[in-house]
Amino acid sequence: MVREAIPESCYHRSTARSIAYAVRDLLAYGVVLTVLALVGTWWIALPLMLLAGLLVSALFILAHDASHNAFSDRQWLNGAVARVLMLPSLHVQAAWDLGHNRIHHGFTARRDMDFVWRPYTAQEYQALSRFGRLRHRFEWSWVGAGGYYLREVWWNKMVTFTPPARWARAIRADWWLVLAWTVVASGGAMTLGWFESGTLIGMGWMWVKLVAGPFLVFSQVIGWAVYVHHVGPEIRWWNRREWTRWRAQMESTTILRVPRALNLVFHNIFIHVPHHVEMRIPWYRLPQAAVAIEEAFPG
Repeated sequence: MVREAIPESCYHRSTARSIAYAVRDLLAYGVVLTVLALVGTWWIALPLMLLAGLLVSALFILAHDASHNAFSDRQWLNGAVARVLMLPSLHVQAAWDLGHNRIHHGFTARRDMDFVWRPYTAQEYQALSRFGRLRHRFEWSWVGAGGYYLREVWWNKMVTFTPPARWARAIRADWWLVLAWTVVASGGAMTLGWFESGTLIGMGWMWVKLVAGPFLVFSQVIGWAVYVHHVGPEIRWWNRREWTRWRAQMESTTILRVPRALNLVFHNIFIHVPHHVEMRIPWYRLPQAAVAIEEAFPG
């Protein structure tokens, strides 16, 4: 019913436009990494690592679009782009497809199915150990969102995840791809650090600048973004009997008002309601889709 309110033009995917944005972000990422490799002063390197992490986040959001087949009409291109653009964020595309596309989008905010940022009841919180409560309070704070994402999504669902038989082959293939990228990127960074400084400290610092630092910034940014999409006083999580697709699409996420420049950098990821209504809408059509939904269903 909600999808019928969205104009057909919102579903049009421009491969050329999508590629142009991907090239833009890749070039910016490459430039920032190059400058980082040449800079040794820590107080200059730190803001550059922050910028690199933001660009890793931008690439990941484009990969997220491609994984939803919203990047292009060509399915093979969507798969290739998703895998390549997820490499800087060290994400296994096939595992992301299962956990995010099929479970999170298929059962948004259903307590027995959706697993990311599922709120605890007061009874569940009280049943935690002292360490569990401390960890929960930290991970659900603004500063701990990255830690939650690292543990619950990246480590548990990307690194140590045992896939179901149906998905095992695809996930393991992508897992090896990410591992190979990690080894090559880390080895290249440390080799560069050795040639620059001739010390183990220099090797480690170059690895932090080019690989680990941007990845940790990315984790914080994406962890925070997912949190504000699905957690808030006005956003409900539903038991199995209460849950409906309408509630999942329209009442279990939100549109976050942010500066236009931020939406441009992060490819409208904060305009989240139309994305949940229809995953195939490309990011640059989400504002138009949001207006149409608001007009059809005010408030």
